[in-house]
Amino acid sequence: MKKPNPHILLSAYMQGIFPMAHPEEDGAIYWYAPDPRGILPIEDFHCPSRLAQTVRQEPYEIRYNTAFRRVMEECAAPRKIQKSTWISEGLIEAYSELHELGFAHSVEAWLDDRLVGGLYGVSVGGLFAGESMFFRETDASKICLVHLVERLAERGFTLLDIQFVNEHLEQFGAVEITRDEYERRLADALELEVEFD
Repeated sequence: MKKPNPHILLSAYMQGIFPMAHPEEDGAIYWYAPDPRGILPIEDFHCPSRLAQTVRQEPYEIRYNTAFRRVMEECAAPRKIQKSTWISEGLIEAYSELHELGFAHSVEAWLDDRLVGGLYGVSVGGLFAGESMFFRETDASKICLVHLVERLAERGFTLLDIQFVNEHLEQFGAVEITRDEYERRLADALELEVEFD
């Protein structure tokens, strides 16, 4: 099992680098710093009106950091459109260690004590690097994202890294910036003394 050292993993995030495992290559870990880089501007986050109405109805109980490893395992599970995953067992172990150290966090949607959606990521200073999300019930992961952004805004975070922009995240205001711009924003975010919990 290939597992990055959690301290090296944390150092990588502070340099704008993140890992992905390649299952077709026996789970080898590759490191990425894409240009352009996808971010979700916290101050300009857009919650579609239908979703905002659903959030107000509170269909799920939202919890933080109560089932971090389970969230990662659910994110790693095969999907209809994606049979393999970049989240290897080694990465689950490494991020779980980061979670124990207080740098990795989960946002979870629960329905009758059943985990039905969630997301996880890494926080350092004013950076939150979103890694992956999953859902088993309608809008569960989207609702977790809304709660994540609210929490980041309340606590003074300034940078929500999503790595790559896709159609799903565009609806929330996701944009691409150059690597140079990302590194400038990252440097500023790392100067902040804010905490996720």
